Amino acid sequence: MKLVKSLAAVAILVYLQLKFSRFWATLGLARLERACKKLAAHKRLSVFLIGLSLFLIRGACALLTGVPLPRYHDEFSYLLAADTFAHGRLINPPHAMWVHFETYHVVWHPTYMSMYPPGEGLILALGQFLGNPWLGQLLAASLMCAAISWMLQGWIPPSWALLGGVLAVARLGILGYWTNGYWCACLPGFGGALVLGAWPRIERHPRRRDAAVMAVGLFTLANTRPYEGFLLSLAVAMALLAWMVGKHGPGARIALAKIVVPLLLTLTPLAAWTGYYYDRVTGSPLRMAYELNRSAYARGRYFIWQTPWPQKTYNNPTMAAYYDRELREDQANRTLRGFLHRARIKIYYFFLDLLVLPLPLVFVALPCAARDRRLRIPWMILGVFVIGLAVETWFLPHYFAPAIALLYLVIIQCMRHLRRFGWRNPSVGLALVRAIAVVYVATVGLRILLAVAQVHPEKEFQHGDMDRESIVQRLDALPGQHVVLVSYTPDFDLDREWVYNASDIDAAKIVWARDLGVERNQELLGYYRGRHFWRVQGDHSPPKLEPYAGKP
Repeated sequence: MKLVKSLAAVAILVYLQLKFSRFWATLGLARLERACKKLAAHKRLSVFLIGLSLFLIRGACALLTGVPLPRYHDEFSYLLAADTFAHGRLINPPHAMWVHFETYHVVWHPTYMSMYPPGEGLILALGQFLGNPWLGQLLAASLMCAAISWMLQGWIPPSWALLGGVLAVARLGILGYWTNGYWCACLPGFGGALVLGAWPRIERHPRRRDAAVMAVGLFTLANTRPYEGFLLSLAVAMALLAWMVGKHGPGARIALAKIVVPLLLTLTPLAAWTGYYYDRVTGSPLRMAYELNRSAYARGRYFIWQTPWPQKTYNNPTMAAYYDRELREDQANRTLRGFLHRARIKIYYFFLDLLVLPLPLVFVALPCAARDRRLRIPWMILGVFVIGLAVETWFLPHYFAPAIALLYLVIIQCMRHLRRFGWRNPSVGLALVRAIAVVYVATVGLRILLAVAQVHPEKEFQHGDMDRESIVQRLDALPGQHVVLVSYTPDFDLDREWVYNASDIDAAKIVWARDLGVERNQELLGYYRGRHFWRVQGDHSPPKLEPYAGKP
């Protein structure tokens, strides 16, 4: 139904433009086009306004609809890192009662910390410092969309780069889960755009500034999505090296002075900080917290060439069920049938979240865009990146974040070819490109208005575990400090979890713990004497909070 509606809207707009030549001007869209072209000529201003517009529009929506809440394991883990950094710490000491608080994607020994790289936690910590962690996510989204527009300016004319930034704001910035949650996918998107935008500028005119920008992008990728960031960085490094030593390169002296040395000077202290961070978390600058957590809990592996980890013993059945499911999915992915099935799932999620109708219609011009000599390097980088994603067992759309700017480069380049040749009739092509852009942006605008008016709530705006939040609000209104013992039924949704805590567990007003049975709960009651103890079934909706009758 959505496909039919989108096609119908595009077809009607194309017909009206071709049938009534003054239709576009009558709506004022011709004047808007001219104004945008003038704005695009001011490159820095247009990039700034792309980021600012997202921050203001989505921020205004949040004032009316509320700030999104966390729901999934990864989000709570990022928030743990954010709370740690916001309190001026790199790590937290292990807790004596850690078995009761054990949960997903968290390192418990030798420190208590998120297993993820520090980048996401740092940007959320900035938001927490400003009043709410989600403000950090909103800032990251604004930076990403601005960086995408800046990256596009390096490859295509400014007016098209501005359009690419607008399209990114409409989907990724306002309606996508990349912004409306705490996954912080926008941060690796920002880093990737910096790397990809610095490359054509360095190629045209080597400058130390652009080399430094590339280094910052590489550092951001390494500290947000290390594997996918490595794929992108490797492909860019190959292209950069081939150009520097080739016949069209800048020469050894210029390459060293304006590219290699600035890159190294910028990267070295940043890399040293990363090593120092991991040394504090895991005890080794070369061992990531991610590796420490996975080796302690996981059995399934992330890459098809890796053998599963041996059987492990878990302290509670919920975590055992979660990691058993991972192992089954990993084993299925090792068969040809399972690999192809998972490939279809990856493609489905990719189109579902990143290529919203009617935007995929521009891919009718993909054969023309694929032959562009100017875009041979981006196509090579994209090919390396996609092959690298294919060998991963699992995939979510934000895994593509480091290369998201490349996707918009392909989309805009297809639009350029469509606008010029449109079935050998430029007027048809122009009308089609205009119609696709207008329907795409107008659909987003309509959804925002409906959400703000509470006529049709936007699910991403209300993202989060509302049942857990209802308990938080209830206990926050009560005097004293509390401990909530959480239990689950065997068929509980394994992608949800209630047992997540602040960085300083003992100082928190609400402590979330697993209900490990009467006997094992006693030590927790003894440890937290003076707190109010509660029990809740995690899969009841609405949740039923009851006083816990046990005594220390």
